[in-house]
Amino acid sequence: MRDTSDPRVAVYLDFDNIVMSWYDRVHGRNAYSRDRQRIAEDPTEPEVAARLAAATVDIGAILDYAASFGSLMLTRAYADWSSPVNAEYRSQLVARAVDLVQLFPAAAYAKNGADIRLAVDTVEDLFRTPDITHVVIVSGDSDYVPLAQRAKRLGRYVVAVGVAGSTAKSLAAACDEFGSYNTLPGVTLPETESGGGSGKRGRGGRSRGGRGGQEQASEQATGSPAEETTLEDGGETGDDPQVAATRLLSRALQLGNRDDAEWLHSSAVKEYMRRMDPSFSEKELGFRSFSAFLKANDQIVELEETGHERLVRARETEDA
Repeated sequence: MRDTSDPRVAVYLDFDNIVMSWYDRVHGRNAYSRDRQRIAEDPTEPEVAARLAAATVDIGAILDYAASFGSLMLTRAYADWSSPVNAEYRSQLVARAVDLVQLFPAAAYAKNGADIRLAVDTVEDLFRTPDITHVVIVSGDSDYVPLAQRAKRLGRYVVAVGVAGSTAKSLAAACDEFGSYNTLPGVTLPETESGGGSGKRGRGGRSRGGRGGQEQASEQATGSPAEETTLEDGGETGDDPQVAATRLLSRALQLGNRDDAEWLHSSAVKEYMRRMDPSFSEKELGFRSFSAFLKANDQIVELEETGHERLVRARETEDA
């Protein structure tokens, strides 16, 4: 039986908001508004398709971040899934057991449809499922400030995830914690012809209470959305299992360090990895123990064994 003291996380994604915000971050301010008509007419047109691909949102990075708080109890994404742009993400979302909530194409009288539906569902879930401990709102919209405040009054730990520069300060202030999508492990801001991107890899880590101190993500263990493959129903990833496991380890080390502790217990790191990917098994990779797996990845992790205690930390890179 599940330990009821374990943190249990509910994730709600305002999908259009995060997709449009990241598109603007990559291609420049208001880029999505300028390109909206072309995207709606033919998203497969080569130039349009290239711009959409450059601004692909890494859903896995968001869900991995949410899983670092506890077990994912439910995840919902709100959008018009008949839209070709959103449909591109469906297999990726379904592979991570995300419930796709259909919103019909927005009209002038229903432009806040996602906001209202998401807020109503969240409050209903909190009353119907009292063992939810954490609420993660994936959006930068200030319309969610009342929702964050209500969830906090109901005793939940509230986290917002949004794109830096496109997230309302009031939303970040209303939450217990804000996670910038730009800095999640594995997220890359690519070079673009418009100059919207810097070409620099995002710095992995998390923000707690507005503090900095995020660690540099390992070049070897993190990948851009374009590098990661998604699961079709019944399919398998094209990633080498060891490479995928190394990337997962790097993310766990970065996300697990909530309180700026230099060393983490190896059991805690493994727990984070299992939360982010329940299918992870060091034995399936050919290792007799988790310690053996860590030792095989000594290019990104340091292991210290004293008696029965095993502590680990991310290995500093030369350019750190």
